[in-house]
Amino acid sequence: MKNNTKLGVALAILGLLAGLLTFYLMASQYNLVIDVKTAAGRTDEATSVTITYAVLGWIGIAAGAIWATVLYGFVRKESWAWFWGAVAATIQLLVGFFPAIPAMDSHLPGPTMAVFGIGAILWFGMLLIGGVNWKVITLTFFAGIAYVLTFMDGVAPISKYTTSHDNPFWNGMYVMSQQVSWWGAVAWAIFIFAVFKKKGWAIPVGIFGAAMSMMAGYPLGLHNAIYEVQRFSMFLPAPLLSTILLVVILLPSTQKMLTDWNNSK
Repeated sequence: MKNNTKLGVALAILGLLAGLLTFYLMASQYNLVIDVKTAAGRTDEATSVTITYAVLGWIGIAAGAIWATVLYGFVRKESWAWFWGAVAATIQLLVGFFPAIPAMDSHLPGPTMAVFGIGAILWFGMLLIGGVNWKVITLTFFAGIAYVLTFMDGVAPISKYTTSHDNPFWNGMYVMSQQVSWWGAVAWAIFIFAVFKKKGWAIPVGIFGAAMSMMAGYPLGLHNAIYEVQRFSMFLPAPLLSTILLVVILLPSTQKMLTDWNNSK
């Protein structure tokens, strides 16, 4: 499948349609989910949906526009097309996955999972067309999971901020950690793209992304687990996976694998 521009054209058209589907689904779900959360007395979650759905809608629609450029690239048989397709698909994976969680939590359908499914097909399709090594695919796949989980760790503090005004310290912690998690998610995405582009600075970016996820996630996760829910906290998967990935990317075998990939034609 490497350098299969006809397949690339077909996938780019599918990606463009997924962008349009994102536009429709996010617009149709936006006020519905907010209204259901508000009616259930969860105005804190309604606040997080108000902000997060808008952000995801903006970047999801932009990803659809990237596919228009990718389509042009494949029609012209440009070597850069698969990479930018992978960028668009990476965005669509997040945009498709997360909005389904608040919706299903309120016993509503999660139609954006269709975008997630399409995004997964597009992501793997672009890597096959780009001839990406399977070891690189495996590493970036798990980095992609860390990217999604770290983004999610930046969503919960939005709602928890609105319900913690009686605890000034933790109210401040939610404010401070929220963007740290989202910047950490961006760093994981950049790490993935840098690996695809065979950049020598991919590992430092991965270290930064892992550190951001851990610095934001562990304090909130441990506090939530020990003092709030008395069980495993959903804040913890992101920093735990980031810790594992940090160890993995520092291993000599991983660094050699990335060096070999960077030096390959």
